[in-house]
Amino acid sequence: MLPAFGLSLLFSIVLCVHVVRTNQAMYWLMIILMLQPIGGIVYLVAIVLPSMAGSTAARRMAQGARETLDPTREYREARAAVDDTPTVHNQMRLAKAAAALGHHEEAERLFGQAATGIHAEDPVLLLGRATALVELGRYAEALTLLDLMGQDADKGRSPQAALALGRAYEGLGRTSEADTAYQWAAGRMPGLEGLARYAAFLARSGRTDEAREALVEIDRRLASANPQFRKEGRAWRDLAARALGPT
Repeated sequence: MLPAFGLSLLFSIVLCVHVVRTNQAMYWLMIILMLQPIGGIVYLVAIVLPSMAGSTAARRMAQGARETLDPTREYREARAAVDDTPTVHNQMRLAKAAAALGHHEEAERLFGQAATGIHAEDPVLLLGRATALVELGRYAEALTLLDLMGQDADKGRSPQAALALGRAYEGLGRTSEADTAYQWAAGRMPGLEGLARYAAFLARSGRTDEAREALVEIDRRLASANPQFRKEGRAWRDLAARALGPT
């Protein structure tokens, strides 16, 4: 028992030194010391190994671990960046972080503040604001922005814009137009959000058989997905399944 405890303590001390020397968030010290040795293993996987490997997959794994342990970190850092330097880039970063936490009123306001002057027709800002408006149920306002984006075929007709357009049309009761937009987005968006939202739309529209077929396709894609994407994929699958109800 003693040698094992000693090794665990030494392992934790080494990692704590790494935390301090590499300027990591101080909450890692508490995690490492209070949850020995599991906390140290989490830190090793989330921070140390990705920094050594430098691969995209490793960085995504690290980001996922940090978001799980501290989901508001990006929002706090983005807020500090805006307070220090209120550039359009920093405002956009804060707006995205707010949206990720479900703070859609704040996100809509921030995107709107950033989309001024030479950035008034920036498609990223317009889409961010339109999506926040959809989340808030302000569909007509969202549609106005999306129509503005659609005037530029090169920038405004992305799968993400089509998905927001489908949601806005559905909210306004324009079912036929919503179906066209949803279907276009579902066939082109990476990941499962587009298909899941289309399946949910089909279910809400009474097209249950088509919705079930889409859910089967979601399950097929989910089974072969990279493990690091499965958590997000399951969340979208659940959205579609809830719209279908008990089967």
